Amino acid sequence: MTSKQVRIGCASAFYGDSQLSARQLVDLGDIQYLVFDYLAEVTMAILSQAKEKNENYGYAVDFVTVAMKDVLADCAKKGIKVIANAGGVNVPSCISALQSLCKELDISLNIAGVYGDDLSCRVDELSHEQLTENQSGAPLPKKLASINAYLGAQPIADALAAGADVIVTGRVVDSAVMLAPLIHEFGWKATDYDKLSQGALVGHVLECGAQCTGGNFTDWHLVPDFSNMSYPIAEVSSNGDFIVCIPPTTGGMVSVATVAEQIVYEIGDPANYLLPDVACDWSNVKLEQVGENQVKVQGAKGRSPGGKYKVCATYIDGYRLMGTFYIAGLRAADKARANLNAWVKRTENYYLENDLGKYEQVSIEIVGAEDTYGPHKQNIAPREVMAKYGLHHQNRKALTFASAELAYLATSASPGMTAFGISRTKPLPLMRVHSTLIDKTQLPVIVQLNENVIINKIYLSEADSASEKPATFEFSSEELKQATPQADWQEVILEKLAYARSGDKGDNANIGVIARKPEYLALLSQQLTADVIANYFAHTIKGEVTRYEVPGFNALNFFITKALGGGGTASVQIDSQAKTFAQMLLSIKIKVPNQLV
Repeated sequence: MTSKQVRIGCASAFYGDSQLSARQLVDLGDIQYLVFDYLAEVTMAILSQAKEKNENYGYAVDFVTVAMKDVLADCAKKGIKVIANAGGVNVPSCISALQSLCKELDISLNIAGVYGDDLSCRVDELSHEQLTENQSGAPLPKKLASINAYLGAQPIADALAAGADVIVTGRVVDSAVMLAPLIHEFGWKATDYDKLSQGALVGHVLECGAQCTGGNFTDWHLVPDFSNMSYPIAEVSSNGDFIVCIPPTTGGMVSVATVAEQIVYEIGDPANYLLPDVACDWSNVKLEQVGENQVKVQGAKGRSPGGKYKVCATYIDGYRLMGTFYIAGLRAADKARANLNAWVKRTENYYLENDLGKYEQVSIEIVGAEDTYGPHKQNIAPREVMAKYGLHHQNRKALTFASAELAYLATSASPGMTAFGISRTKPLPLMRVHSTLIDKTQLPVIVQLNENVIINKIYLSEADSASEKPATFEFSSEELKQATPQADWQEVILEKLAYARSGDKGDNANIGVIARKPEYLALLSQQLTADVIANYFAHTIKGEVTRYEVPGFNALNFFITKALGGGGTASVQIDSQAKTFAQMLLSIKIKVPNQLV
């Protein structure tokens, strides 16, 4: 094994992340690769609409005009290569924009693009009956806003091998922009599954930016300085082991807990995390604090990924109207509900009289009265709240009418309302996601270097390997006996025993729970069952809960289906992405032996 190491810094977790992160990593990170993750599912639909209006758009414009304009000259000077999935649905235009920027900055760089993921021009030739939704089995809708396959890392690695200095891609799996430079630098083969799984884990840890360096961390109060937040760096060895660290003199932190929270973020079965380049098993990953703000990650396993790409299509299902207003005074929450219920009834009566149809979804949530906690909310009587409404209707004109009619509440309902009506809320398309699979044989991938297409081929994987998934983790009978609640045990809130983080995948959610000490895991395993989670969130869950064990770092992961009212831009709930689920669960009571209190 060589002593070579590769340092990768991630400057973006989503389209709209910090404008200062790239500069931090370029100046202080001592990195060889600067990567950006921009593309969420609905972002693709937004970029598709932008391209329809102007054929030169459809990519992440801010990547060029803000991030690269600021640091590209310094990247060229220091030899830092840049990889970003900023190409959206128009990678060639993104390449052209970068070439214009290079000319403006008087630098010469090889700009490459990876695409072929956009299937919008091929919808007519695809079988809508075969591209069924992974969970519901519904056929692919006829009219789509976008449809893209999730490509892998190998085409990006091939672009690096061709001499690219900057690479922009269409839709690739988030981790691909980190895995690709490792394949290139270390010469990993397509069958080096354990290494590829470790490299994919590098990507998974880094892809959400500061979420592994103190952002959204359970113990947020321990993070030194959010105003100077650290963006993450992975120092990777040729065997795939890596150390997560941060630029010096920055304000975040790296601990076993911050990294563990990110590993369980937005995944289902940790032993079967499927990517185009490798099927990953992260259930026995080991985390070790090896220095201040340095955590070593090792132990990922992998196997053949099989012969399909994930495909994400988006489509419009009517429109939604969402907004808030402030109301104060005694019984503020009751007043807010009374006003919104009156408005909904008033407008729906008008719709029925004029053959506009009823609302398909109505969501009224009073922020400050703990409505999102359902039956677990505390018995409080706030004297000020924000009243949030969410409406779904097939007719845009109906919601435009409702938005205008909201103003009648100002003088025709309960007192104390303000902070609304300054500008009317506009209806927006309610965008749903359709997730399916497509054979890799149907999808040629294009690699363009400057103006020339240098690769146009199908990237296939080896046949599925015969390696079995790991056996389910089980405690010994003695461990279970010691963890079984006794009559004289005391109750503590979960936060005393665990860290937690939650996230979304469409209408599904996950909650990862990590024991603060190994000896707590048996207690959590006994008392945090799938049924307990299903009952705790019964007010919002319409599907099922599955629990997975992650013994490598003493964690449990709960995967929850139909939990978000459609999820993302398909939901009219205030939390459409499960960002609050873990924080709510940390209040649940766990019974513990008296000596642990």
